[in-house]
Amino acid sequence: MPTVISVENISKKYIIGHQKRERYTALRDVLASGARRMAKRVLHPFAKDQEDPSHEEFWALDDVSFDIAQGDRIGIIGRNGAGKSTLLKILSRITEPTSGKISIRGRVASLLEVGTGFHPELTGRENIFLNGSILGMSKAEIARKFDEIVEFAEVEKFLDTPVKRYSSGMYVRLAFAVAANLEPDILIVDEVLAVGDAQFQKKCLGKMEEVGRGGRTVIFVSHSMPTVTSLCDKAILLSSGKVAKMGPTSEVVMHYYTSGQASPASADFSNRLVGDAYVRLLKGEVRNSSGEVALETNIDEPVTVEMTFEVLKNGSPAMVPNFHFYTAGGECAFVSHDTEKRPLGKGEYVSKCTIPANLLNEGSYFVGLAMSSFSPGIAVHFYEKSCLSFNVVDKHEGVITRPDHAIPIPGVVRPYLNWSLLKS
Repeated sequence: MPTVISVENISKKYIIGHQKRERYTALRDVLASGARRMAKRVLHPFAKDQEDPSHEEFWALDDVSFDIAQGDRIGIIGRNGAGKSTLLKILSRITEPTSGKISIRGRVASLLEVGTGFHPELTGRENIFLNGSILGMSKAEIARKFDEIVEFAEVEKFLDTPVKRYSSGMYVRLAFAVAANLEPDILIVDEVLAVGDAQFQKKCLGKMEEVGRGGRTVIFVSHSMPTVTSLCDKAILLSSGKVAKMGPTSEVVMHYYTSGQASPASADFSNRLVGDAYVRLLKGEVRNSSGEVALETNIDEPVTVEMTFEVLKNGSPAMVPNFHFYTAGGECAFVSHDTEKRPLGKGEYVSKCTIPANLLNEGSYFVGLAMSSFSPGIAVHFYEKSCLSFNVVDKHEGVITRPDHAIPIPGVVRPYLNWSLLKS
């Protein structure tokens, strides 16, 4: 696919002001300060000005580079202050970078803040035509899409009301309907969708999927990892204004959750006490089909989770190891436990659980390690949630292929089941 957005070494600098702690400034102080500065320039014309301690440079973006191809659905993630919104404003041509170069090929529609691109004094109807004109569409093209926009936004009753009287939810509904339905080549959406209700958010996400499947480019910023993983095929992680990682969404989300740890497929607890008077957790590991500790496993290979623990005294309750598997979005995929309740003597043990090949779908998974007993009653001796993680990848690009595009297969599991076909 051709490249539609090329970002080359862009940086964006802002000046932050800091309040000086000083006494009340009178007019004579201002005049005296001005006279001192003037005298300094006359007497020392080539001297460098000292930096103003009340102002500080802040680089919201620092040497950011990447390319986006036509049809890509890109999620931009990162913690607050990472530079996500600044990047979207530059891509939307709302602000200019301090340095660097951006090339954009195609018509861009942006939804960054409530009311972006709307004139508050104009009605909803007038703003639809205004936004369409800004996007470079003719009046006939806008008119052809008009009914579809109004139906999607669900604001027909208020169409001839100035938008300054709209609620924030109505504002967002109309703004998104205009941005998504006027057929932009590139659709840019910030976290602003969070303003809408759950039903409308679902509707918007469905529309963005439709836009992406139609071969157009979608750039989406969100703090919701389930939304990013379900909507986007690639992601960019920003950290302190820099690109920390870019690639398949599952890998980038994993990097975000684990803060870039080298091996989240292995965790050592021997140096701290995780457990109680009966048992303590020592180690957890994820191993591939070759028996190696591995962050990544192919979808058609089994993956084994191991837990090393120590029973601290004889006569302990019958221990039941159990593992909790979660998706990158925090959804519980399943919980598995040892089927035998057995009393264990003092010593170290290794409990293993093997997930068969072709069970888990492609994506990132987190594993919680736990130990329970059931006599008398239920007791949880330790539970370390999401202490291990691993990626399931499909090197054969597990997709349902259509003549014009490919669709990732949804779902947490993707098992091979027995099928039959008989002619009746």
